[in-house]
Amino acid sequence: MEKSGRLLIVGGTGFIGRSVAREAINRRFQVSIISKNNCPKLKQIKGVEYIVVDITKKNELLLKLKGKLFDYVLNLGGYVNHTNYSSGGSGVYDAHFNGVRNLIDCLNKVGLKGFLQIGSSDEYGGNPAPQYENQRESPISPYSCAKVASTYFLQTLYKTERFPAIIFRPFLVYGPGQSDDRFIPQIIKGCLSGKSFPVSRGEQLRDFCFIDDFIEAVFLALDNKAAHGEVINIASGKPVSIKNMIEKIVSIVGFGRPKYGGIKYREGENMTLYGDISKSKYILDWEATTSLDQGLKKTFLFVNNNE
Repeated sequence: MEKSGRLLIVGGTGFIGRSVAREAINRRFQVSIISKNNCPKLKQIKGVEYIVVDITKKNELLLKLKGKLFDYVLNLGGYVNHTNYSSGGSGVYDAHFNGVRNLIDCLNKVGLKGFLQIGSSDEYGGNPAPQYENQRESPISPYSCAKVASTYFLQTLYKTERFPAIIFRPFLVYGPGQSDDRFIPQIIKGCLSGKSFPVSRGEQLRDFCFIDDFIEAVFLALDNKAAHGEVINIASGKPVSIKNMIEKIVSIVGFGRPKYGGIKYREGENMTLYGDISKSKYILDWEATTSLDQGLKKTFLFVNNNE
């Protein structure tokens, strides 16, 4: 059978990258993954080419990509870190913004049909909800600043050179396989422990998008010329309070002893962060179809079975 195309996933060994890679193999893509560190054999996906290189090291990246051609690139490079600039944030900025620049400089762009950059809802900073793509960004950390800089850089390349860039701004993607240091797996494990565990007061409003829905949006965007140069929110469009989320998880697990107010809010934290999804409906013909209850139950089963 004919292959669907050559897909490079940068940062493809993380939660989202692995999930997209598995689905890409199912859809008969030829998949390559760039990761900073070696992926253990037991975690490697059959049929995927693994390329080990730090994208902040341009000369090494150039050597690793020499002679390789890709139809599509999904950039998940970097890591979520809200450290201040003077406390190590310069490395975070480097990983995100300079990583993107190096990819653009080192990729062979012949035949490239789509470059999908995964930005962040944190780019909106303290903007009022629902956040929409035409709002002026208001980053509050080197991480979100680097994401904004990458957005503008890629849009400039689209406007001046017709580089096929698309920017997603996801709102809290979750699901089976997410690492234990993320919010929902933490709460599930806290409940399963049977012990009291600290959480914030839970007044924040957030938007949670299930991984299967996010993956569908990725494949709808890859070869969609109408999306080139655009910033697109990927979200459920249904805000929920953190406290409500915790109570839902307690109900699904069957027990749990969250201690509300045991964790302080993050300095500068936006209390209402949920996205307007009109653009994703219009350009991608996409909207989330997994209900919060369905997604949480699937995530709980995964966590419980892998305890």
